[in-house]
Amino acid sequence: MIICRLHGRLGNQMFQYAAARAMSARLGAPVALDPREALTKGEGVLTRVFDLPLSDSPHLPPTRTNMPAYLAWRWLGLSPRFRRERHLDYNAEIGNWTAPCYLHGYWQSERYFAQQAAIIRTDFTFPDFTNSQNADMAARIAETNAIALHVRRGDYLALGQHAVCDEAYYLAALDTVREGIENPTVYVFSDDPDWAKSNLPLPCEKVVVDFNGPETDFEDMRLMSLCQHNVIGNSSFSWWAAWLNANPDKRVAGPDRWFGDSTLSNPDILPVGWLRVPV
Repeated sequence: MIICRLHGRLGNQMFQYAAARAMSARLGAPVALDPREALTKGEGVLTRVFDLPLSDSPHLPPTRTNMPAYLAWRWLGLSPRFRRERHLDYNAEIGNWTAPCYLHGYWQSERYFAQQAAIIRTDFTFPDFTNSQNADMAARIAETNAIALHVRRGDYLALGQHAVCDEAYYLAALDTVREGIENPTVYVFSDDPDWAKSNLPLPCEKVVVDFNGPETDFEDMRLMSLCQHNVIGNSSFSWWAAWLNANPDKRVAGPDRWFGDSTLSNPDILPVGWLRVPV
């Protein structure tokens, strides 16, 4: 069995699941989730959105709440084998790991699951629309030359670890994506829609989508994925929206620097073919 430790919010958890699912497909082993930390922190679990092919009721290893058992599991190398992400760039050693194992990390690179991309796309199929407002917006997007633009602010302003993409970044990224597109409409999604309305003047029609709250945040991801092209922030949430975009001719622009902390770097965060725009 491949057990995936969930932590962070939806986009982070999707990376964690995708790495485990790809490994399970390679090994022919079932995949299971360990949601205990995510639930303890109130981060929610991605199964609230996606109906995933998971193993039932796995035997999970001990946590730090039972420190003697936890240390014995780690130090003695007991089953399932603990496999931790050591750095943020792609670790090719994962191709040599075997089951049973317990994956602990962010695994934020398409390279962890590129060979099983079709499986991942099937697993990340959105449910029926939660309301007519989102269905109507999806229909509107389909009728326009739609570019999704995602602004992540919120906790990034307080934490300082992540760089905050500013107006200059978004204008440059949008210019890169919209070149040659006739009369595009930019659909703006943000955890701070009032800022996007007041501080993000764009050279084309702008529609700020502001009606999905925390309980239906995945609807924003779905709507972004339905646009023809994507301008993402340094956010796993908009990363996945762009990756799930099925347009074979899509253009995706993302920031060349993911973190505000200069000691952190993820050179593999943007897939090959995505456009890197300076922050």
